Amino acid sequence: MTRVYLLVEGQTEEAFVRELLVPHYARFGLYLTPIIVSTSPGYKGGVVSYAKIKPQIQRLCRQDAGAHVSTLFDLYALPQDFPGKTDVAYPANSTGQQKAVFLESQLAQDICQPNFIPNLMVHEFEALLFVLPDKFAEWVNSPAVVNRLRAHAQAHTTPEDINESPQTAPSKRILSAMPGYQKTFHGPLIACEIGLDAMRAACPHFQGWLQQLEALSPPAVV
Repeated sequence: MTRVYLLVEGQTEEAFVRELLVPHYARFGLYLTPIIVSTSPGYKGGVVSYAKIKPQIQRLCRQDAGAHVSTLFDLYALPQDFPGKTDVAYPANSTGQQKAVFLESQLAQDICQPNFIPNLMVHEFEALLFVLPDKFAEWVNSPAVVNRLRAHAQAHTTPEDINESPQTAPSKRILSAMPGYQKTFHGPLIACEIGLDAMRAACPHFQGWLQQLEALSPPAVV
């Protein structure tokens, strides 16, 4: 069995990994363990400073060289000290996927560990929920909410194209349509209802990351 540690941004991503990814990939010989980033002594969650995140990634890579380490961080609102964020070449990347690939490359170079697989969510976890907006229907009383979310999804080529401004990021659009949305509660539940197959079919960057994980599967199990 192949061990993979996933350093995640918060409780929502941790629940998503445990409830959807862990049971799915266990069948392929991949043992995934989500770990929420530490921000300060006694506090967890949020990528507020890369200087605080880097030692955690490197420690995970070094303490179990036979395992692999990856990340589940939002591209949206990454701190300015994140590798590549202030690089002169960064603005030339026009799409979210291009930005993520560029920053992931910079992150890999900075961590410099052979068992590290960088990954950023484009633009954030909530983008996955726009794969099937109809799944929100169970949690709201008004069809107008679902219609509004569906309109946002239909206005973009993929959910990963929903942009990252403070007003229009995926989570902000959901909160605008559904003020009662609770990220840690609704997020993982709706994600599980949507399912992994639909997500990977609609989100190419997310799909690419899953393929990297799948490539780690023990040959005898595949």
